[in-house]
Amino acid sequence: MKSSKNTRSRPNNLDGPNLNPHYSMKSLLNLTLAAAFAGTAFADHHITYPPKEGPGAGKHIVFISGDEEYRSEEGLPMLAKILSQRHGFKCTVLFSLAADGTIDPNNQKSLSSPEQLDTAEAIVILTRFRQWPEADLKHFVDAVNRGIPIIGLRTSTHALSGEAQKPFGDFGKKVMGENWVSHWGKHKEEATKGIIEPSAAKEPILNGVTGVFGLTDVYETHPPADARILLRGQSLAGLKPDSAPATYQKNGQGINDPMMPIAWTRTYSNSAGKTNAILCTTMGDATDLESEGLRRLLVNGVYQGLGLTVPAKADVTYVDPYEPSFYSGDGFRKGLRPEDLALGKAMPGKPFPKPAGAK
Repeated sequence: MKSSKNTRSRPNNLDGPNLNPHYSMKSLLNLTLAAAFAGTAFADHHITYPPKEGPGAGKHIVFISGDEEYRSEEGLPMLAKILSQRHGFKCTVLFSLAADGTIDPNNQKSLSSPEQLDTAEAIVILTRFRQWPEADLKHFVDAVNRGIPIIGLRTSTHALSGEAQKPFGDFGKKVMGENWVSHWGKHKEEATKGIIEPSAAKEPILNGVTGVFGLTDVYETHPPADARILLRGQSLAGLKPDSAPATYQKNGQGINDPMMPIAWTRTYSNSAGKTNAILCTTMGDATDLESEGLRRLLVNGVYQGLGLTVPAKADVTYVDPYEPSFYSGDGFRKGLRPEDLALGKAMPGKPFPKPAGAK
């Protein structure tokens, strides 16, 4: 199969223009502007944030975005900026693209720049039912089989579909520890409050993790016995942090009795005979990532997965202004390109608005 990688000709910017007397003033201006964005490296089809000094020591983390609803194309670049500028990791973000090179989360067969996975030392993924072509998928499978850590957000429990599932059988269930089951809470009506599992309270991955809250509802999950539950999700009767816990019955039990697991770790034994450290959370859409506690859990997960000492309280402050869209099918910012997410830039365009009463 042909790769779905965008092959649109690249502009003369950071890819190294051939300067000559006929080189246009417009191209020179573009080069100057590109250089202003704090050294961000981008091609047409992905973006890389170079590392500052820090414990990450330039280790390469590849973020894979691509979902129709939860705005991973907004949330993952923000998180990648934090990990590169606050913690010293080299961070590359891949996207689902349209034929014209704009970000199109609805294109389930697109995985931009899959070759970036060849040097990945960790993967952060938020995709939904992707059907990547075989040549692109191979880069992902090979990365997994190297035994690198995987941090999965929200729909990573159903990250792949169709032929792309075959190398894993069921990526969600076998790798992440759960597949898509159901919306346990009421979708777009009930928010989630993260409750730390008492037995895990002293684990380093939860260092500094407090006040976890998100506008997404609780998913129904039943992780395997080998999963170490970190957080459970309390369904709230509203979309504010101070909304009361929901109290109705569902499937013969209280909606919060017991609360569903929303974050866990486990170890996956892959087909190459190596193991992957897994952190999975069913939270993680772009608005959920406004929660400092959730961002810290994910940053801690990168440290732990790579065998680094987890900070006592990791710095998770935004690098650039962050105003995410509320989750919605087809609610993505049209015309957005990877280079629009460079360091020093806020996302252009207006975010898809939150419902009245949401905070």
